[in-house]
Amino acid sequence: MYSVPTRCPVCGDELIITRLHCSSCETTLEGRFSVSHFAQLAPEQLDFIETFVRCEGKITRMEAELSLSYPTIRNRLHEVIRAMGYEPGKDEPTELTEEQRQQILDDLDAGKISADEAMRLLRGEDE
Repeated sequence: MYSVPTRCPVCGDELIITRLHCSSCETTLEGRFSVSHFAQLAPEQLDFIETFVRCEGKITRMEAELSLSYPTIRNRLHEVIRAMGYEPGKDEPTELTEEQRQQILDDLDAGKISADEAMRLLRGEDE
C-alpha cells in the first residue's frame, strides 16, 4: 500500500482528499478530508519519529540506537518539525543577556520586584 501523497505532482500545491473507499463492503465516502501532519512526512522521517517515541524522547538513547551524534539527531528532529509545518524553538523563551540578568538581580536587591517576580523574569516567562 502507498502513502497518501500530500502535494500535487504537477504544480506542487496541496492535495485535498475528496473520496474514501472501503474495499471490503464497497462503501464510499465523498467530501473534503484533511490529513494529519504526519502524512506530510517522508518514510525516513516517520521511522525517525517511531524511534523517538520508542526511546521516550531521550536523545541519549537515540544516539545509541541509531549510532548518530547528538547534533545529527537534533538536526533530523528539526527537519521533521519543519516538515510538519512548525518552526523549531519558536516557543522557547528568549535568552537573557548578562546585563538583563544583572538588572533583574539589582531590582530584586533594591526591593523593586519580589523574589517570585525575579524568578519568573530570569526564566524568561511572560506576564
